[in-house]
Amino acid sequence: MLNDRRQIRRRVINRVAKFQNGLGSLPRDCLVTDLSDRGARLYSEIDMPETFILSMTGEGEHLRRECRVVWRLGGELGVEFIDRAPR
Repeated sequence: MLNDRRQIRRRVINRVAKFQNGLGSLPRDCLVTDLSDRGARLYSEIDMPETFILSMTGEGEHLRRECRVVWRLGGELGVEFIDRAPR
């Protein structure tokens, strides 16, 4: 079994979200499979840019964070949040 080296625990959510590659670009769908205060694991069938805005709503919460890709494996990728967390 692989050891989890994350400093912050992630929670499994499996929810559809939107990503946008800057002002004026159309939002596209992706799947957020898990999430933490510092980053997320996503899945997308289309190529995602190195940095983008991730937006997600549902179950009484709203997320809008600027992201940077830290790893890719096929259509799956890990991102870190590069903006300040909303308070």
